[in-house]
Amino acid sequence: MKKKLLALTLCFVLALLVISCEKKENQPPTPQATGPLQQVPVSPGQMPPGQMPPGPMMQGPMSPGNQQRAAGPFTMPAGKSQVVVPDFIKGKWSSAKLILEDKVAKTRKEYIVKLGSDFNVPNSNIKISVGQYLPDFKMEGLTMTSLSNTPNNPALAIKIFENNKQIFPAPGKQWGWLFEKVPNIHPFEHARYGITLKEGVKKG
Repeated sequence: MKKKLLALTLCFVLALLVISCEKKENQPPTPQATGPLQQVPVSPGQMPPGQMPPGPMMQGPMSPGNQQRAAGPFTMPAGKSQVVVPDFIKGKWSSAKLILEDKVAKTRKEYIVKLGSDFNVPNSNIKISVGQYLPDFKMEGLTMTSLSNTPNNPALAIKIFENNKQIFPAPGKQWGWLFEKVPNIHPFEHARYGITLKEGVKKG
């Protein structure tokens, strides 16, 4: 009797195994993606999934002549600025050559102006106060200085007055700057006159 029960049990187990195998064989295969991948349409201004939007690289302070030596305007930070002339530059430069453009008369004239002096534009009410000349201009925070005595990025500190009223830079600011190699960086703007830096003049 026990042998018959054991035999029936074995037969039942084998039958279940056979049925299970047949079910697995009859299952349809999982479809695989074929052909080229389809691109998901993206609306303008929207980045595709998983892609980071482009952005500007962080950069340290750079001089306008290094533009960058870079694209982007030269902006003075808020606060009181100072000009620091390194010892290896002191006494090496005596003057600066300025180009004065008269937009009405359509003329351009060159003037040599001593550093630390005032220059009255002939036949006008314009006065130019000339400050320090930095041959390799570098701005670090509120400090303007020069990296070397080589004219890699020449800049001249000036103030311009009309009828004894400061018009460049804006009233309240200490100095405006003329840049020889990038004259369009915050230039002096006037209805009649244009003033640009041609070059520095070495002493002796």
